[in-house]
Amino acid sequence: MGNLEGRVALVTGGSRGLGRAICRALAREGAKVAFNYSSGEEDAQGTLAELREAGAQAWAFRTSVLDKAGLWEMVARLEREAGVVDILVNNAGLSQVVPLALMEEEDWDRVMDVNVKGAFLATQAVLRGMIRLERGRILNIGSLAGTKMLPAPVHYSASKAALQGFTQALAKEIGRYRITVNCLAPGVLDDGVSHNIPPHRLEEYLHHCALGRPGTVDEVAKLAAFLVSDGNSYMNGATVVVDGAV
Repeated sequence: MGNLEGRVALVTGGSRGLGRAICRALAREGAKVAFNYSSGEEDAQGTLAELREAGAQAWAFRTSVLDKAGLWEMVARLEREAGVVDILVNNAGLSQVVPLALMEEEDWDRVMDVNVKGAFLATQAVLRGMIRLERGRILNIGSLAGTKMLPAPVHYSASKAALQGFTQALAKEIGRYRITVNCLAPGVLDDGVSHNIPPHRLEEYLHHCALGRPGTVDEVAKLAAFLVSDGNSYMNGATVVVDGAV
């Protein structure tokens, strides 16, 4: 029996990178796992096949975190086929390397929409079910760039800092329903948005990192699985930084 046996988990942006690793970690702990994706059909089907071959009940839905109707339809189907979603990992994220002076308004809007509005819409889609259960775990995937002064894209850093505020306010609002809300803020990892970091910036980061290496998505995913488990029953409204000590 895993720590998440009988639980129903939804991971946004779960088809690759950290999202895929989190799906694997949740499935290993016994959860039924669903994820959404907006592009990359081959990646999504590969992740779904991997989860099912490992013996997990798993679902993949092609819908954007900005498609409110699509998210609600996805959650309704999950409730019919798996049960009420009682774990949500808001992982879907977007970044781009562009200085503010050259940034278009559309660039700012796209990053803020996916990283912040997407978390709002996905959370709203599952929240009524969690309130009915009077049980739930919501984990927002932030970033070290949202907690420290780093040479990172301004819109990306702003969006991840906003997730901390979202985490804290929501934790206060829904704690009475025995639903916890926390934020996990990784540093540079070996997969995902970290691929956008210019080589000289990566070298600078590693110079300041006490462990002298990027983290792995599997390391962060294992921590995510613990943070949404019953073993983590009293942490609420917190941001956990995992960066190798930068």
